[in-house]
Amino acid sequence: ENSLRKPLASLSIHSCDIFESPYALNLSSFSKLIKRLQARHPEANRDKIVEALQQVRVNSKGMLCGLSISTIEERTSVIL
Repeated sequence: ENSLRKPLASLSIHSCDIFESPYALNLSSFSKLIKRLQARHPEANRDKIVEALQQVRVNSKGMLCGLSISTIEERTSVIL
């Protein structure tokens, strides 16, 4: 299973895992999340926000399954 996972750089929001596959992108949700985080943290550039999102995933044992977008936003904000 781990060999099938895409690199962290391929970002998407999926109902079970926010960074699962570049081919199953839900760009609308991802874009909304980025915009919400940029509005909440205007000092953070997009790269810093993406790094924080990746850290949230790492902190969640590599998956964000079961977390709502608002929970992901809150946990990312703590890191930022």
